[in-house]
Parts: sequence; structure tokens; C-alpha cells
Amino acid sequence: MKTDQVIKILFIEKSVEDAEQIISLLRNSGIAVRPARATSTEQITAALDELGPDIVLFDPSVGTLELREVARMLDAHGRDLSLIALVSQVDNAAITELFVNGARSVALRPQPKQLMAVIQREFDALNARRQLRRLEAALRESERRCDALLDSSTDAIAYVHEGMHVRANQAYLDTFGYTEFDDLLGLPVLDMIGANDADEFKNTLKGLSKGEKPSGAIELQARRADASTFKASVEFAHATFEGESCLQVVFRRQMVDANVIEQLQRDPVTGLFNRARMLECIDEAVAAATQGTKGQSLLLIEPDNWQTIVAGVGLAKADELLAAFAARVESQLTAQDTAGLLAEHTVGVLLHTRNDEGIKQWIAGLQQAIAGGIFDLGSRSLTITSSIGGSMLGERNANTELLLNQASQALRNAQSQGGNRSDLHDPAAREKADEERERYWLGVINQALLQNEFVLYHQQTISLQDAEGEFSEILLRLNGPQGEVLPGFFMPIAEKHNLTPAIDRWVLNQAIEHLRGRDRMGSPTTFFVKLTSGSLEDKELLPWLDERLKQAALKHGQLVLEMTESKVVTALRPAQEFIQAWQKIGGQFALEQFGSGLNSFQLLNHINADYLKIDRSYMADLPQQQESQKKVADICRQARELKKHTIAEWVEDAASTSLLFACGVDFVQGNFLQEPQRLG
Repeated sequence: MKTDQVIKILFIEKSVEDAEQIISLLRNSGIAVRPARATSTEQITAALDELGPDIVLFDPSVGTLELREVARMLDAHGRDLSLIALVSQVDNAAITELFVNGARSVALRPQPKQLMAVIQREFDALNARRQLRRLEAALRESERRCDALLDSSTDAIAYVHEGMHVRANQAYLDTFGYTEFDDLLGLPVLDMIGANDADEFKNTLKGLSKGEKPSGAIELQARRADASTFKASVEFAHATFEGESCLQVVFRRQMVDANVIEQLQRDPVTGLFNRARMLECIDEAVAAATQGTKGQSLLLIEPDNWQTIVAGVGLAKADELLAAFAARVESQLTAQDTAGLLAEHTVGVLLHTRNDEGIKQWIAGLQQAIAGGIFDLGSRSLTITSSIGGSMLGERNANTELLLNQASQALRNAQSQGGNRSDLHDPAAREKADEERERYWLGVINQALLQNEFVLYHQQTISLQDAEGEFSEILLRLNGPQGEVLPGFFMPIAEKHNLTPAIDRWVLNQAIEHLRGRDRMGSPTTFFVKLTSGSLEDKELLPWLDERLKQAALKHGQLVLEMTESKVVTALRPAQEFIQAWQKIGGQFALEQFGSGLNSFQLLNHINADYLKIDRSYMADLPQQQESQKKVADICRQARELKKHTIAEWVEDAASTSLLFACGVDFVQGNFLQEPQRLG
């Protein structure tokens, strides 16, 4: 599931608390949720119109609605969505009845992992269905445009079904000496071929009719209506005409020089295939995988520390070095393998007919060939290493975009481990690889704590209501082997191993030092600092924090601790006690991702937040989303009544800023206003 997508979920639940638990479960897994709840047909109708849900979670014990009735309402609404039944236990008869009455899946409430897996599967399937419809519509539009362009083409083009002409353009009629298409209708295309080439042409048609892939152009003698002949190059492609599968046949009287074509497909620096041709090769490999071809894999290869190396040798030598690097890669290929330049210094390689162990051996051999050799650049000589990431290609991931993403992620994983490493995406070995990566990053995190290798950034929070002083959000980074790493990558591992309280203390201590420095310079500032749920159990944190603030002669209000709404909901009692104790000594608290729950303001009955940071999902395309504008304005109105400040994060354009001001937002924050800057 793409975690940057917002899933719109309609809960048909009798309990708000049960729905909130599922919302928190999803959000704590990094999945954005836009929820609504209904317990009557009127509420369902309103939610279908206003929310436009992707998934409907139905609790059979809701009492006021029957599943069959709900399924009928959803069908009548006409929106493609997934209806999932929520049950507390497995009962074969009951589950059978749920499927019969319209449920697409059944999820077990007491089993969070199964529940998450079902929601993820259904959301992925829903997106696949929607994508299929978009592709079908795009295909129909492409076919319409192709048909419109057919007659304007100077190439002789015909569509052939079971060996007979069903469509031909004017150039085809002119080439073969026919006045109108009726003269060709029902005429075998074989009649257009000279006698000496008829058998070869016939065999080619037979192979294509069995689904074989066109092998390229063939040269033959074509025959006109007056029995005269001419030399032609014929190309084939599978196509459809009026919904029927057919062949597109193109006759060209003049061939482009094969050497010219070959040259146009090559990168001028490396001599490898250029990006366009390499992507075609990947598409071809993906198509072969859908037909059952095995043993293929895509590798992405990059020299380590490329920018540093180029800075050392100079831009004038960069192309020469890249060409030598590409030659080293090409020297390891067999005749069946393919290599091309996919980006500035990223070489893509398609390996064929190799098993898992063979791929790993090839990678090891290539890295040894690169690292063990010397690259001569005029009077300079140097050695370099490489990082390699790849993905094995099979029917399940037979999609060019998915394959490239998997290989890119594997390359980033290899580079993040220090270079001269490789990482191969293999679903069968994913669990083992994840464990290895986790052990590695656990060591990096522990080292960062011991050697002060974390880094703080800040992003200014701008007041729209002329509040005094400066306000900034504190952002954490980790100095990794290949540069700075975002917390979304390492914090889940730190949380799993209970290292987040120690990280929180490091961040708070650094923030206090910077606040003290700003006070001395006459620039009093308020910092918003994220707190993890692990720190709620740290009984010594608040006494330590109180003492540190007093030592620095800072007002406690200059440090605003913040937590996400979903984290607070799942740890409500300890969060409540912690926040009360923090506010008692003068501190302030902010709720992040506010508005993501079914009734976020109800949470304020238990949590006395000073700031409400509006959920970022409402900022996406805000000027075009009337529903989001209305929701933000409603949050601001209720917040003002409760005397709480509102903050809008992830603001990315001037139009959104103006709308937020009109909605009554107190503060705004985002890259449009200021990019995060290193705290110094």
C-alpha cells in the first residue's frame, strides 16, 4: 500500500471507540486515513456523497442495518469500493452468509495483523481496478487517435485478421495500386507478397497468430495489383480493430540504414543503450515475464561517492571516467544480457537465464572487477567501488514502474550501508534481508547516541495572527554512512528496541541549548519538539526537563512538546498524566495530525492541548478541495471557542496560505514558506 495515499474509510460501527482503534492502528503504521461513521441509511447516503469512501468496514452487530441492505445501497451509488465485514471470531456459516450478502472480504477485529492485511489487499485491489479502467479508457482514446492518424501516415499500413485485410490507409492503397478499400476487403494479405517470399511471410503470420512476439522487420518483394513488384521492409505489431485482435502490417519501400538506427539507440558517452532504448528493453522483459519467462532480473549500478570523485578529477574527466566504468560493467555481460544508461551515472543491466545464486555470483564478480581495477585518467589513476541494487523479475512484479522502484529501493539500501554493497529484492528472502538491515541500523543508531551523530533542523512556523516572537518546528536527522537519514527510516527500529526515550532526551537537550543561545542574542524563540510514546513511561523525564530548563533560565512555555493524535489515542491514560504534569510546571503541548479521527474534539475532553496541528491530508490540493476547506474552517472555529491555537503544516503554495488565513488558522508551516534549515 502506498503510504502517501489517503484511504477514505466509512465505518458502519455502533462504537466510536472501536472505529478509533482501527484508525489509530492504520495511522501508527504510516497510513493516512480520512474516516466517517454511519449507523443509518441516511448517514450512509450522506457519507457516500461527502466522503466518497474507498473502503466500507461493516460490523454485523451494528443492529440498525443489514449487510444485504448496505451492499444494495453501495451498488446503487455506483462507486467502486470494497465492502469488508468486521467479525470478532471465525464462524464458517456466518462468514459464508457475509460473502453471500455482498462482503468482498472478512476481517478479524481481534487480529490486527490480519485486519491490516485485508485492508491493504482490498485497497490495492481497488486501486488496480481503477487503474485498469483508466488504462482501458486511455487505450480507447489512443486507438481513436491512431485511427485518425492512420490515413495521414505516409507509410503503407494495413490491419489483417486471420490473413485478410480489414483496414488499410490511403498510402497502402496507393502503394499497391488500388483505388478504394472495397477492392481489398476480404483479400488475403499473402496476395501482396512475391512468390519467392510467400512461404516465409506465411510462416511469420502463423507464428504471430499463436501469440509470438514480432521479431523485427523482414525484407521481401511486394507485389502490386498490376503484378509488378518492389523491394520492401515489412514490420508487424499486435493490435485490435473494432474489438477484435489483429495484426498491424507496415510496408516500407525504403529502409533506414541499420547502422544509423543502432547509433541512435546508443548513449554517446558510454556506448551503452540510451535511456529510451533501455526502457524499451525493460518493457520487453516485463512482457516476457507475463508470458511465463523466468530467470530475468534488473540491476541498477552506480559508482560510490560519484559527486566527490567528479569534484576531485574535474568535470572534464567525468565523461571519460563514466565511459571506463560502463566498459567495466559491459565486460562482464554475456550475449544474452543487456546494459544501458538510465540516469546520469546509473547503469541498468538486464540479466537473463540466471538463477538466484547465479545473479549473486555475477554481482560479486562485477564488484570485484570494479574495485580491483585501476581507472587511468590521463596523468591520474584512481580506484572506485560500486553499489548495486536489483530485483528479480517474475510474473508477480511484471510491471515496469514497480520493477524500477524495487531496484531503486534496493540500490538505496545498498548505498545506505556504506557503499561497495549490493541488495537484491527477492520476496522469498525479504524477511531475512529486513532482519539484516535492522541489525545494521540498530548499530548505527547506538553509535549515533554514543558519538553525537544526530542532526537537528528547524522549519519556521509563521504566525498569521501577529503572535509575538519566533516559532519553529524541530526536525531530527541521522548522519548515516551515505549522508543524512530521515527519521521515518530509523525511528521505527529505535522504537522497536526501546531507544526512542534516549533519542528524545538528546533532542530536548540540544533544543534547550539552542533556545538559550537565542535568548542571549535577544531573539526569544518557541520550539515545537516531537515526543515519542516511549517517553510517556519515562518517570524521570519531566524532572530532568524541568531542571534543564531552569539551568538554562528559559521559560517552560518556550518548549512545546507534541505527539500525533493516533499515538495519544492508543496511550490515552499515560499521555493524559504526562501532559497534565508537564503543563503543571509551565510547559505547553501540541496535538499533531489533528482532525484525522472520527471525533478529534472529543479527545480534548481528556487531553488539554494548547496547539492543534491540523492533519496534513487536508492540505493536499486545498484550493481545489471544497470539502477540506470546510473541514479546516470548522476545526478553526471550534478551536477558537476552546481558546486553542491552530497550526497548518505542509503548506505548499500561496493560494493555500490565503485560504488558511480566511479559515482562521493561527500559524502556517511548509516548504513554500521556508525549507528546513540546519539548526546552528
